[in-house]
Amino acid sequence: MPRSSATPPVGDLLRRYESPGEPLSCERVAQGLLNRGYRLATTRGDYFLKHHLDGDHEAIARQHRATERLQALGVPVAPPVPDADGDTVAVIGGHCYALHPWVHGRHRDGAQLCAVESRRLGALLGLVHTCLAQVMEPDVPQAEHLSADPADTFALIDDLVARARRHRPREVFDELAEHRLLERRVLLGQHAHRRPPAPVTGTWVHGDFHPLNLLYRGEGRSAEPAAIVDWDRLGVQPRAEEAVRAAAIFFVRPSGELELAKVRAYARAYRRAAGADAEELVAAVHRVWWERLNDFWILRWRYQLHDRRADPQFPAASALAVWWTREYEAVCEAFAG
Repeated sequence: MPRSSATPPVGDLLRRYESPGEPLSCERVAQGLLNRGYRLATTRGDYFLKHHLDGDHEAIARQHRATERLQALGVPVAPPVPDADGDTVAVIGGHCYALHPWVHGRHRDGAQLCAVESRRLGALLGLVHTCLAQVMEPDVPQAEHLSADPADTFALIDDLVARARRHRPREVFDELAEHRLLERRVLLGQHAHRRPPAPVTGTWVHGDFHPLNLLYRGEGRSAEPAAIVDWDRLGVQPRAEEAVRAAAIFFVRPSGELELAKVRAYARAYRRAAGADAEELVAAVHRVWWERLNDFWILRWRYQLHDRRADPQFPAASALAVWWTREYEAVCEAFAG
């Protein structure tokens, strides 16, 4: 099968498996900083071929073991296909690859979910967290998750403002970026005294739970989660913060407001499934709010890394930090109510 220089070594890879079929095509389907993904079609069916760019064999194998155990507990995941020797990580030419079954499904954001489906989403994440606690090693490595230092953020704002002003040709995006940066500097000055302390403990979490990492099968209200994918950021963090971050991605409107009715349904189901109380969720809301107030990753990608892939997310994400600050109490109530 002809392939470009960017295509992984499909032939060498498939020879490691029992009856995988003959390769027909290998097409890039996703771009990312942590890995590359391909839809690999063979005479036996379709696969998702993942090229792990970080090459951390031990971490990849841990992710694979976790998904295998989660599947046994009923969590919708797509564990890798073991090769003829039972291995799930193939190292070829110094690069790490994994072959997964192809999952037929589609992504759905919060706007496509009704209140009932929002509850199901919260229950699903709660199930993930409770099952991870069962399948991962109990003595988890704890790391101090320090909150952002406003002094560092002020310095970053100054740098990004200068870069936005120098950018040529000057675009509408640059105007919005400068406006939001100056606006955020004022907000941060007003709320710098509210910097939260580091949380005491963390547990195993997915690490990147958002619409593009959840596939649904079916249509409308009958749609069911088919697979939670992309476990590259599996790690130890405060679990409620993942729940809040996920809601802030799923349920943000283009205007930057959160759909609080759906958030409330989602959060109630999450608390019930995870055994979390309102106090834990409110503390997480505060920490994630502070994180959003200090975070400019989209602008860092654009101006420091010259990567524009995340630009379309900026209008809603930047508006959310302002709206969240204004509606802080309402957001806390939605997660705790």
